Amino acid sequence: MPHRTLEWSSLWTIAQRELGEALRNKWLWFYAVAFGGLALALSQAGVASAGYAGLGGFGRTAASLINALLLFVPLMGLSVGAGALAADRERGTLLYLLAQPVSRAEVFWGKALGAALAVLTALALGFGLAGLGLAPTAAGNVAPFLGLAAYSLLLAFVSLGLGFILSALTKRAATASGAALLLWLGLVFAGDLGLIGTALTLRPTPAVLLTLLLANPLQVFKLAAIYSLRATLDTLGAVGQYATYRFADQLPLVLLALLLAWIVVSFGLAALLFQRRAL
Repeated sequence: MPHRTLEWSSLWTIAQRELGEALRNKWLWFYAVAFGGLALALSQAGVASAGYAGLGGFGRTAASLINALLLFVPLMGLSVGAGALAADRERGTLLYLLAQPVSRAEVFWGKALGAALAVLTALALGFGLAGLGLAPTAAGNVAPFLGLAAYSLLLAFVSLGLGFILSALTKRAATASGAALLLWLGLVFAGDLGLIGTALTLRPTPAVLLTLLLANPLQVFKLAAIYSLRATLDTLGAVGQYATYRFADQLPLVLLALLLAWIVVSFGLAALLFQRRAL
């Protein structure tokens, strides 16, 4: 079959359809509202930095949101991505869609674009609610909050890409959703508990421990979020101190590059699987 270039009109039409489908996902809105409500509660209660040192004022309040973001943001992306292909494959609409004069690449990237816009919309709602509660403590300095939102969006896109991989590999939406939940549990709990267990059992060097930490996108986000709030990484122990020593002022660029690499690799692998896998 001759190579067919992507047509924006077809891709955008598919993206609009996927956006509408994703926005009807009740779990997406539940996670967004739950995060926003939790942010409001934290800001009203005046929660301190939850153990992250080196912060003051607005930064101390915003830092308390990091753990909430680690829970809710990956769930948003994984839940939307997991159902993007599998649900249509199960209903038979994916086969019907591919019977139209569109390529597989246009279908995949159209659905990816629509899903990404849906996640962006939900995340904007969550941060909008959070901003209402945090505004009184911001004192005109919104840069830390915007930085946290930007890193959260990158984490959401990483999770969305991982969800698309699961969706490309499964035939049923329930299977994809279950796999997404297991992956979320693995990333969240293996991130902290796994590193603690590894440190206690194997006693690796800070360099090895940092490598293990950077292999988990959630931990990369955590480092980037703490750093963006102008906090010291010394609170993470030897790993944080080694990261600061090893990369110095280049650390934000390294963390940003890692998150972008996760996005490119996850969506690229999902696209490859979708191209080669039979319906």
